[in-house]
Amino acid sequence: MGIATNRGIETVASARGFEETVARLESLLKQGGLTLFAKIDFTADARKAGLQMQPTQLLIFGNPKAGTPVMVAAPSSALDLPLKVLVSQDSQEKTWLRFNTPEYLAERHAIPEELVKNIAGIRALVRPLRPEIPGAAENG
Repeated sequence: MGIATNRGIETVASARGFEETVARLESLLKQGGLTLFAKIDFTADARKAGLQMQPTQLLIFGNPKAGTPVMVAAPSSALDLPLKVLVSQDSQEKTWLRFNTPEYLAERHAIPEELVKNIAGIRALVRPLRPEIPGAAENG
């Protein structure tokens, strides 16, 4: 299925190339009413420093109406909020999305169970970017 979880990080294969994945993720954020607070282009920064790396960008996003109650209840969660998705391309030109799992964030910051739903939508956000599963309807 192209999904793996390790040490609280979920890794999802993208069905698209790097640039298309980033553009589609930005579109999904906008459609979902989420704010893109920042986009860090690590590859461009590396290039400016005279270094090379595979295409890698970090998108930082959220919704203050969802995130603020989490941070009020569990102040240390502000270390990991707003939510982030790391989009990177490997040496075989496969594109990957990585993010902290809601379960990891909940455990790490003792987020009350009733507020975990405020950060759990990250999986639904990246779902349309995954490769189509045979027999499943196209989501995006």
